[in-house]
Amino acid sequence: MAKQLIFSEEARRSLKKGIDTLSAAVGTTLGPKGRNVALDKKWGAPTITHDGVTVAKEIELEDPYENMGAQLLKEAATKTNDVAGDGTT
Repeated sequence: MAKQLIFSEEARRSLKKGIDTLSAAVGTTLGPKGRNVALDKKWGAPTITHDGVTVAKEIELEDPYENMGAQLLKEAATKTNDVAGDGTT
């Protein structure tokens, strides 16, 4: 299959939409009043968690460019946590 390329505003919009989707899901778990998130896995029972790292790891988006944005944010968060974090969100 040939590579698909997008540029300029269309690319930025797609990446930002993926980043916004991931940050909205993880953001609900933050703080003392953080809410639980239900994760439906391809196998086994659904998982209920309020751990932002677990939520972030489980997110995969259908659109490849939106998913790329989410993956970029996950990578940045992982590297930040490796250098300075205590493993919590």
